[in-house]
Amino acid sequence: MKSKSKARSASRLVKPIKLRKGRKTVLLSGGNPQIPKAEGDAPVQAYIAAMPGWKRDVGKRLDALIVRNVPMVRKAVKWNSPFYGIEGQGWFVSFHVFTRYVKVTFFRGRSLRPVPPGASKHDDVRYCDIHEGEFDAPQMATWVKQAAALPGFL
Repeated sequence: MKSKSKARSASRLVKPIKLRKGRKTVLLSGGNPQIPKAEGDAPVQAYIAAMPGWKRDVGKRLDALIVRNVPMVRKAVKWNSPFYGIEGQGWFVSFHVFTRYVKVTFFRGRSLRPVPPGASKHDDVRYCDIHEGEFDAPQMATWVKQAAALPGFL
């Protein structure tokens, strides 16, 4: 049984924020937007619009960079994260909001050069954590192009 103090502190982690046309999105722990699973650009844009503070700019920059470098990219929101992939090839990158950073996941990251710095419990997966003011667009573009050319996560 949960104590009252634990229940109260958990409820403070869930914060509704307003989106366009009066809709509300809940921010989960760490500020990650809770967006229903769906395919297409609209749910990804809803996720980005709900990202808190400086992280929203990172989400906009990531989305624009991916679209610019992979024009035929397929988008979806799965597990409260935007996913980007190639039709018939699978998903190659995703990102997720945490309290102090945005985690970019490359599903075949071990094959990228240079290898993104964050290791995973999964052999091929590598992460790049973006903290406030640290967005390296040229490096991210290099990784996105390489990742899009590899077989993705199905």
